[in-house]
Amino acid sequence: MNRTQMLRIAGGGFIAAATVSSLTGCDSSLPPEAIAAWNPPADSLDIRRWVLSHALLAPHAHNLQSWLVDLDTPDTIVLRMDMSRLLPETDPLSRQLVISQGTFIEVLDLAARQRGYRTEVAMFPEGEYSAQAPDTRPTARIRLVRDAQVQPDPLFAQVFRRHTHKGVYETRTPDAAALQAVRDSVKGLPVTLGLVTRGEEAAMARHAQIAMDAWRTELVTPRTLLESYHVLRIGPKEIAQHRDGISLNSPMVRALNALGLFDRTKASAPDSSEIKGQLERFNAAIASTPAYFWLSTERNDRITQLLAGRAYVRAQLAATAQGLSMHPLSQALQEYPEQKPHYQAVHQLLGAAERGHTVQMWTRLGHAPAIGPAPRRGLEAHLVKGDRSS
Repeated sequence: MNRTQMLRIAGGGFIAAATVSSLTGCDSSLPPEAIAAWNPPADSLDIRRWVLSHALLAPHAHNLQSWLVDLDTPDTIVLRMDMSRLLPETDPLSRQLVISQGTFIEVLDLAARQRGYRTEVAMFPEGEYSAQAPDTRPTARIRLVRDAQVQPDPLFAQVFRRHTHKGVYETRTPDAAALQAVRDSVKGLPVTLGLVTRGEEAAMARHAQIAMDAWRTELVTPRTLLESYHVLRIGPKEIAQHRDGISLNSPMVRALNALGLFDRTKASAPDSSEIKGQLERFNAAIASTPAYFWLSTERNDRITQLLAGRAYVRAQLAATAQGLSMHPLSQALQEYPEQKPHYQAVHQLLGAAERGHTVQMWTRLGHAPAIGPAPRRGLEAHLVKGDRSS
């Protein structure tokens, strides 16, 4: 083994560790411009821009931020899918991306309520996407209407505090009051919410095994691993330029990348130190998990997926208010062939298969250390070309 190979293995192992570490949220030393969108907007801002500045902080699969906004009609926001920001390998039907459109709509609604506006939301006003793929038709047309009867929602206070922690959690079980607050947050939405905690050891062990198996499948399937590699942002320059995806900013990772020891164009071998390192760290996070949370729906059309996104972000905000973190375990819910056994297993475990339901979200839930925000692209990046005015 020559010195370059040794460095590649050592570097790969470190990068794997750093990658998993960064997936706990993002590296702690991000360029200020990459997280500037997390600064609250001025109240003097045009109301549409003000609510949108909050909406773009919603959670999104792979932090892709595939939200495109048209402000051409006064008092109206037209939301579309950014067709340049899809996940064809890990989310071939774009179900996760439609859910992410729903999280955006819900946070927008919370912000509007905070300023005394009612949102009139027309979902897919020009028709739903097909079951196979999105298109350029609007996801939603949202009209803002001043309404003295509108009451602020307490969940709004958590918008700037909500972050997705993907690392090791404290093993203590969330208390019953906190779990009830999460349940209550989705009342009125067409979802079935489930929770399992320590004490139900057989069920917890099955959750853990499916999560670990599905994660391994994604890592050892070259095309799905490469899709994640393609959204890695290494070092301050890339992070500040893109302000999306998965950020790696430790000095060692930057140095290894500069030396060409981390090739993002080639998938790591299943038995490589990179893959083994990622599996070890993910499995450690799973082992620390004190609770699992899920949302399932009777239907699986595009409107239902939007509503599932609205429910999910409400649950995550409610969890944040209770001092809890959530980490989506999206791998087993992904609709590509290699994940089919895990998809079936999790649907059976959660009782969705026998009811004909679809599990839309499945997450870890628990207490975790505070983390910083992930990069956000800022409002101007989401406005359709030629529509940069208020």
